[in-house]
Amino acid sequence: MHEMGIVLHLAKTLDETAEENKLSKIGRVTLQVGEVSGIMTDLFTDAWDYFKKKHPMLEECTLELETIPAVTWCDNCKKTYETVKYGKTCPHCGSGETWLLQGNECIIKEIEAE
Repeated sequence: MHEMGIVLHLAKTLDETAEENKLSKIGRVTLQVGEVSGIMTDLFTDAWDYFKKKHPMLEECTLELETIPAVTWCDNCKKTYETVKYGKTCPHCGSGETWLLQGNECIIKEIEAE
């Protein structure tokens, strides 16, 4: 389960942010997760809930997840479309000359802290 690895990386980043800003406690983290990032949000939430109990800085921290929709760009017709619905083939022109524009990210959007 790579979700635990991502939780550990997130916790390390939050620890560094807390140290840099002299924070004593983090109350909430909002994380944006791409629709095709490969992160299983239910497993990620479970891993977060397990890990935070063992990490004093995050013990009472709430995790909020926001989904970033996957959008693909077609180089042929210069249009965008929903990646999950249509895959790699452009629904507008049938081209396979496409690339993912957004939707595979994992971004810390906001941190609430004391």
